[in-house]
Amino acid sequence: MGAPLFIVWRESVEALLVIGILYAWLRRENLLALTKQLWIGTGLGLMLAGLLAIAFWVASNWFAGTGGEWFFTVMMFVAAVLILQMVVWMHHHGRGMKKHIEQEAASSLQTTGNGLGILVLSMLAVAREGSETVVFLAGVGAQQKGTSLGLFILGGVLGLLLALLTFWLLQKSSKIISWKWFFLVSEFLLLLIGGGLMISAFDKAAAQISAYDLPEWLYNFMDNPVWSSSWLVPDNSTLTGLTGYHAEPSLMQITVLVVYWLSAILFSNIRFKKNISTSQPSVN
Repeated sequence: MGAPLFIVWRESVEALLVIGILYAWLRRENLLALTKQLWIGTGLGLMLAGLLAIAFWVASNWFAGTGGEWFFTVMMFVAAVLILQMVVWMHHHGRGMKKHIEQEAASSLQTTGNGLGILVLSMLAVAREGSETVVFLAGVGAQQKGTSLGLFILGGVLGLLLALLTFWLLQKSSKIISWKWFFLVSEFLLLLIGGGLMISAFDKAAAQISAYDLPEWLYNFMDNPVWSSSWLVPDNSTLTGLTGYHAEPSLMQITVLVVYWLSAILFSNIRFKKNISTSQPSVN
């Protein structure tokens, strides 16, 4: 329940932030008559994300046997990569997101001359956040096969309620919780989940290819434990699902987790440095 709760919480807050920015812009520009288009676009965005969720559900039930295992493997891999990409993007664009959304709103209004642009903008924004949520949850669902569906749904519902409370607190008082710390902490936790998903994807792929005749060194790379920390922290399905932790990790699992985190640090640092260099004021 932990991973679904956190994912729905994090993505719902971001979606609420986008809608809140658009609503505040409409109010500031005396365009409250267009809020109807804003809410219609929000509803359509949720419908698109819902259709994607149905498509994943049908696909997961349609695939069986080896094909199904590879489908779930790909889902976990895609979810892990998307989490990494989203965190890097937010690290680079987070500060300017409000300005960017307002510029898009103004541009869409000038282009269409009516509320259609606001409708499309809100629809795409909500559909994007909703689609990310669906992909992440599909990856976690593949990772936690056998988990009670009721607990999975309960985690999502609690995540949504927590998102509404978090957004209200973020809007009411920056002293209680600030957007800066929200994004910083949530991005770190998302990367923990992403790393766990990536390891699970490689573990499932290793289990599939182990049926073939492979070199001995590859079996050792995928299966032989490098150390054991079970005396300190034993294997735990919840901890493994959230962080990718294994009490007796193989060299493959260690390599995957190190590469994943180094990629997050490297790409975030490159984007951050690029952002600093391009934002330096010119001296005339």
